[in-house]
Amino acid sequence: MDFARSLWLRIETLHAVTYFGEETQAAGADLGLSGFWMGYFGFRGAPLGPVEPGVVDAAFANFAPSFVRRWVPAVWSAADPASLIERRSRAAAATLRRVAPGVDATARATAPFLDTAIAAGVALGRPLFAANREVPLPADDVEALWQRCTTLREHRGDGHVAALAAAGVDGLEAHVLLALEQGADPLDLQRTRGWTADDWANAVDRLRRRGLVDGAGTLTGAGHELRRSVEHTTDHLASLPWHHLDEMERTRLVELLTPSAAAVSGAGVLRYPNPIGLPPIE
Repeated sequence: MDFARSLWLRIETLHAVTYFGEETQAAGADLGLSGFWMGYFGFRGAPLGPVEPGVVDAAFANFAPSFVRRWVPAVWSAADPASLIERRSRAAAATLRRVAPGVDATARATAPFLDTAIAAGVALGRPLFAANREVPLPADDVEALWQRCTTLREHRGDGHVAALAAAGVDGLEAHVLLALEQGADPLDLQRTRGWTADDWANAVDRLRRRGLVDGAGTLTGAGHELRRSVEHTTDHLASLPWHHLDEMERTRLVELLTPSAAAVSGAGVLRYPNPIGLPPIE
């Protein structure tokens, strides 16, 4: 596994407690948010400010527009973005400390490496990265670790969206391709992204007309190649901020992140499989 992919596995795992940790769900309830999805869109979208649903739809890229509009902009009436930003890092840090006892040491040791990459990141075409980079780092070490990981995972995510757009693939089609490649249950992705069975079938038809899916509903060689190309481009774009680190520093960063990320992965906080496509750390 190359550096960009190894790093993503660890940073994404530390970041993802914000979706699955009970502390985040409690924080949302305390703020008056109604259910998981209002919390999801509010906590993740808060750095963008109280934006309209079209902005969230474009930046997040893989949700049905009607699904986004069920929660945005209503979430901004329930809680202001500044409160959401403050509470999300506090809740995530509480989860990390609960399941990864060594995370404070991880936070202190990795801060210089992560800050170097964040500073080197290019915000052009990366709205979620740019917005998160403007979030002041919390004084608490673990809260700051979570925010650093979040900023960098959004950098990668923005790059992935750019890679999909360049390949002429929309958010739903990206899910269809991934599900076919991995043999994943489409119902899970439909349920968690707001797409209907008809939406899914129409996306399969579009991909079939492009020669990416065959008549049996499986990926063609061209479909597999497109998936490889998108992932290669995503990894390449994600690796750009790390050019200031030499090979030894990169190896060391992965080593430093591994114990805490593995602890989270093995603690039962995250579900596998999950809609993020995040595998467990073996």
